[in-house]
Amino acid sequence: MKNKVLIMGAAGRDFHNFNVYFRDNADYDVVAFTATQIPNIEGRTYPVELAGALYPQGIPIYPESELERLIRERDVDQVVFAYSDIPHEYVMHKASVVLAAGADFRLMGTDTTMLRSSKPVVAVCAGRTGSGKSQTTRRVCDILRGYGKQVVAIRHPMPYGDLAAQACQRYATYEDMDRYECTIEEREEYEPLIDRGVILYAGVDYGQILREAEKEADVIIWDGGNNDFSFYRPDLYIVVLDPHRPGHEISYHPGEVNLRAADVIVINKVDTADAAGVSTVRDHVMSANPEARIIEAASPIFVENPGALRGKRVLIVEDGPTLTHGEMAYGAGVVAARRFGVAEIVDPRPYAVGSIVTTYAKYPTTGNVLPAMGYGAEQVAELEQTIANTPCDLVLIATPIDLRRVLTIDKPTERVRYELQEIGRPDLDDVLGEMFSQPSRSSS
Repeated sequence: MKNKVLIMGAAGRDFHNFNVYFRDNADYDVVAFTATQIPNIEGRTYPVELAGALYPQGIPIYPESELERLIRERDVDQVVFAYSDIPHEYVMHKASVVLAAGADFRLMGTDTTMLRSSKPVVAVCAGRTGSGKSQTTRRVCDILRGYGKQVVAIRHPMPYGDLAAQACQRYATYEDMDRYECTIEEREEYEPLIDRGVILYAGVDYGQILREAEKEADVIIWDGGNNDFSFYRPDLYIVVLDPHRPGHEISYHPGEVNLRAADVIVINKVDTADAAGVSTVRDHVMSANPEARIIEAASPIFVENPGALRGKRVLIVEDGPTLTHGEMAYGAGVVAARRFGVAEIVDPRPYAVGSIVTTYAKYPTTGNVLPAMGYGAEQVAELEQTIANTPCDLVLIATPIDLRRVLTIDKPTERVRYELQEIGRPDLDDVLGEMFSQPSRSSS
């Protein structure tokens, strides 16, 4: 008899695990996916075009709230947990629910789920969402392109629309983002790489994506999402940790997997974190992965017109996932506001509408800033209305993209940008230069 499986996910790792292990495996019958974390991603079907010949009707996707009922009604033998950026305790609570309902609980590891590439792979992952992996990816791309390498980035999945149509997507221009109807979250990750001329792939079927990317790449860059581990077997595994959240690198799943698997650890934001937090993170690295090379880095901020902030009542719009999944109460916008002398950071929560209200309720650790939520046209409109409702002198945009391209903002705006800046040696140029046989720089 086939082993009946349910996969718990959030439209990312869950689909990948299915594709690489279960899709053509006649020993298993995947009866359902459950979905959480992202608004409006349940109630769909994983389509037959992706599910394969064993699933001629596709596979239904239910809200995770129906987990226990599904286990019992579908006689589920095994539940696979397949999403990221959650505390270890949370994972075991879910395991307890599954075990009590009668099924086995499973976490799938690197050997089972990592695909191998014919090209060198550099993976950039993190201990938590918002640690700074995106600017680290950009820095890696810049270095490798400086070596004359054709770099292709592959981004962790964010397939929130038509799954069959999103199976394999290639991005090289802004028009590509419009054509694929990208959410704000997707644009935040794609636009900074497109601005650099880096070709980017994303989607649902990461085997197909890899085959297409290999046709035009000298080097594949895995640009991780949340704190998930790489979908591809890396030749160099870079993991970014955040000393603003010391201890999270050993208490969140699967970020601790990244910590333990890394070749290189980047301790980021050492310019704004306190010394005790940096020391705690370093101690945890030395305990869990003493062979890893440690690089310290800053994420310096840049404001177009810093004088415009002084003395103003400011609404700050921060990167959405950093505040929600990442559980941060602030980001680069708050750092900039404090540095450049704003009179007041205006709390947007009393003026929020629709799903933005729901977001604050679901993620109560979010501070008096506005997360740039935009998983669909309706939510984008609600974000726009929340900004319009909030009484302020200026809107400070601290997201990785310029929101003015996708929103109408009826107030003066300034934008915060941030990049990775290594401090001291070794740095990323050192470790990448060794991998690609570049002449070493003088240590003087």
